[in-house]
Amino acid sequence: MPTYTHADVSALEARVDAASKPFRALQAEMRRVIVGQEDLLDGLIIGLLTNGHLLIEGVPGLAKTTAVATLAAGIRTSFQRIQFTPDLLPADLIGTLIYRPNTGDFAVKKGPIFTNIVLADEINRAPAKVQSALLEAMQERQVTIGTETFRLPDPFLVLATQNPIEQEGTYPLPEAQVDRFMLKLIVRYPSPREERQILDRMSKTTSTPSIEPVLKPESILEARTVVDEIFVDERIKDYVVQLVVASRDPGAHRIPIAGLIQFGASPRATLSLVRAARAKAFLEGRGYVLPQDVKDIAPDVLRHRLTLSYEAEAEEKSSDDLVRALLDHVPVP
Repeated sequence: MPTYTHADVSALEARVDAASKPFRALQAEMRRVIVGQEDLLDGLIIGLLTNGHLLIEGVPGLAKTTAVATLAAGIRTSFQRIQFTPDLLPADLIGTLIYRPNTGDFAVKKGPIFTNIVLADEINRAPAKVQSALLEAMQERQVTIGTETFRLPDPFLVLATQNPIEQEGTYPLPEAQVDRFMLKLIVRYPSPREERQILDRMSKTTSTPSIEPVLKPESILEARTVVDEIFVDERIKDYVVQLVVASRDPGAHRIPIAGLIQFGASPRATLSLVRAARAKAFLEGRGYVLPQDVKDIAPDVLRHRLTLSYEAEAEEKSSDDLVRALLDHVPVP
């Protein structure tokens, strides 16, 4: 296990400060278009830094799609928006084989999934076969067309938006696919002050704010190596493990939500918590993770990985309520 001296951390923080400047510039550019929604903007950058896919949920009209498109516009990279609909086919996503009469053979026509950033808009309106095709791309970062397998470009990031499942024409995503999303970000209504800013900024039809690309894909890959080096104390690692394990059996940890969680978070949540906490420290220019970093990012990492019991639904408890209970009762180092 490597040991870190004060000099090591100081040198690392100098590297973090230099590597994080382009990302802070990207955040500033995005704020020229998006009013408020700080958690959403931070989550988008964290996903970019940790190579993790994001699920963004909110009612229509809260700038979910605009935020993703703005992120892509701030990076000199390829971007595809795919509108998920009930009649979408897997071939519309990954591509298909095209018969060529002049040669009598088949040629591969790649689909829009072959890009760096994919906006899967209203992902929970598509049928199960499309979700299965997307699952391979998300997990393996490759797709299979016919008998051939093709690697997807690096970086490759799926940013999926969905409407709340109570909306008409929506379907719950499979649990296996939901677990592949590193973060689930909830977009809420703006405050009255923010809504007034939106009105002042966006009410004109002839001129809307635009941003300049400030980041290259190479910078993202380089920054990821710096994020991986950010120091995580052994006590914080233990704290992360205790949070995730407590979600599986809260009664054994004396947390008063026993019976409200049917299935807890998987080990993938443990990994995601540490990676996201490192990215949060990176954005703040630190070479080390604080317990508060874990607490701040835990709701986004855990809320979609907890399966609530019927008792929780009867008591009108949300996954966020249960995550808060875990954070309130698991001892902080």
